[in-house]
Amino acid sequence: MTPVKEIGECRITVGEQDYFFRPSFMAMTRIGEPVEIVQAFYDLHNNEASALLQRGIDAYGFAPEWLLKFINQPQVIKKAVLAAINVIQACCDEDTSRLTGEIVPGKSGKWAFVYRKGFMSAFEMVLIAQSLIVHGVIGKAKVRQLQKHETGEATTEFRAFDYVSAARHHFSMPRTEAEQLTMTEFQLMLAAKYPDQKGYTREEYDSAADEFFERRKRRLAKSA
Repeated sequence: MTPVKEIGECRITVGEQDYFFRPSFMAMTRIGEPVEIVQAFYDLHNNEASALLQRGIDAYGFAPEWLLKFINQPQVIKKAVLAAINVIQACCDEDTSRLTGEIVPGKSGKWAFVYRKGFMSAFEMVLIAQSLIVHGVIGKAKVRQLQKHETGEATTEFRAFDYVSAARHHFSMPRTEAEQLTMTEFQLMLAAKYPDQKGYTREEYDSAADEFFERRKRRLAKSA
């Protein structure tokens, strides 16, 4: 199957084995409960490695080899690696442990665990998982987000089936098809069905407000 990268699909090949990833609404539910999905998103995007990498690029203009080697140690980004393993497996119908490695019980005690490395580095896993979960939860469609639709509130849960129900309502599709939509795909379909929504985006509103106050300033200066 050819992946459609624009809606978040991707394929990784190791030897003769193909791994196809689709960050669908159904895949998001396999990450965990609604609050666990948001926690996975947070763990993937708020990790030590990302901050270190950015500081390295700011300092040198590129990522030094020694920094990449340090970042690729799973213990450096433990939470992000665990979240990445979970997200990558959730978005694929095949067993992905060959790619991601796996967490297995250790020999030093009941609660001891060992990470067995797979083909992918820790940082590669985090980058791929970040892309998958963004396409699955937030969406990356280049559509106008009207200010009236922005709540400005942080959410602690992502309820995938709310979007499945919305897709079934808007597009009269069966549940099995709606469950396979990614958030990016859902946004694009909404934009195509309702292309003429009236209102300002946040950027358009700020620009219009700035222009208004600038015009008023000039008028007041002329009348003074």
